[in-house]
Amino acid sequence: MQVNIKTPKEIALMRESGRLLAEVFHMLDDFVKEGISTLEINNQVDSFIRNKLHARPASVGQYGYQYALNSSVNEVVCHGVPRNTAILKSRDIINLDITLEKNGFIADSSKMYLMSDVNPLAKRLVKTTYEAMWAGIKKVRPGATLGDIGAAIQKIAENNGYSVVKEFCGHGIGREMHEEPQILHFGKPGTGLCLQEGMTFTIEPMINQGKAKTKTKKDNWTVITADKKLSSQWEHTILVTQTGFEVLTLRQEETNRV
Repeated sequence: MQVNIKTPKEIALMRESGRLLAEVFHMLDDFVKEGISTLEINNQVDSFIRNKLHARPASVGQYGYQYALNSSVNEVVCHGVPRNTAILKSRDIINLDITLEKNGFIADSSKMYLMSDVNPLAKRLVKTTYEAMWAGIKKVRPGATLGDIGAAIQKIAENNGYSVVKEFCGHGIGREMHEEPQILHFGKPGTGLCLQEGMTFTIEPMINQGKAKTKTKKDNWTVITADKKLSSQWEHTILVTQTGFEVLTLRQEETNRV
């Protein structure tokens, strides 16, 4: 396994990509609402990244994908394709997963948005997933293991009666969207690769309200829960620092977390 350890110069460039990506979500906080389509959201993000931030939506053209984001609504676990027919309704939850490239380096992050009439059980799932992601992030430091991250996430999910999706995981990131290592969201403490200063990767747990099993729709992109129950995901790009971690995609409302 070849893990790319980033130099200080490369880290500075990744930090800038992460900062810009956080701006995208700040813009979306006032844009995403019921009554608009996921394709409208996609087009807004594409335009904002290109014209306002002078960066590139990194998912466009990646593996043949055509869009600036994944829009995963309700039972969609990940890789939801934006559609003009997918209109957000008052009880929907949606994950927007966006990658941005600037000066040759990529940042990757996702956020859940809740419409105006989301039921309490859905809100609980979303909140628990967010706490699980942060539990994983807070395990990051030199000498910790990937198993420490996965175990922390799995414990919170399962203690709350949820299941962790195992087919999809976090990943190293830098000049390429997907680098080594893979970051599983389940595992045993003390197992797996030891973390080193200068590693950059995503932590992006997908937590299901029901069973963990998923299936892929006929578009060969959209992944849904097999039992049609809700799924939730959050994601950040993380740097391993000398003493712990830095969240490269940290958003304004999260500064109290670090």
